[in-house]
Amino acid sequence: MDIQSLDFEEVKLITPKVFYDTRGFFLEAFHKTRYAFLGEETFPQDNLSYSKYGTLRGMHFQTVPGQAKFVQVVKGRIFDVFVDIRKGSPSFGKWQGIYLDDEKRQQLFLPVGFAHGFCCMSEEAYVLYKVSSEYRSETERGFRYDDPQVGIQWPLETPILSDRDLKAPFLEGVLV
Repeated sequence: MDIQSLDFEEVKLITPKVFYDTRGFFLEAFHKTRYAFLGEETFPQDNLSYSKYGTLRGMHFQTVPGQAKFVQVVKGRIFDVFVDIRKGSPSFGKWQGIYLDDEKRQQLFLPVGFAHGFCCMSEEAYVLYKVSSEYRSETERGFRYDDPQVGIQWPLETPILSDRDLKAPFLEGVLV
């Protein structure tokens, strides 16, 4: 597999080895020993998201203990965005976006301290992601996808949003 750091050294883009033949393909979606570079992260919960074209989900994160995420697209194509929300970080509020799809089969590792969101750029998309802590509603937070201080450049003009995401506060108001 190939492991690449992105704009943030801690964020990793992983290209697993895929074995193709006349029947289709096979890949190891996760292998604890081979993925030891992720550090001590364990992933007690897997989430599967289905979205239709134009759906935007984000920007979401969990407070204490936080959640590292290991993201991969099972079907479709998404524009995946992550924002550094670590207080005191020199890159606080900075973002990066990358396309993930079911052709390249790349995986994205986001450590604790990054908010996450994505928009569906294909007719539909299935996104599977592991998280390093179990979901707890009292630690769930989010901020607006169009926060002008963050300035994410989404590839959609009029995304489909949940009420929660549409009414989310700006980042500055979430981390006080």
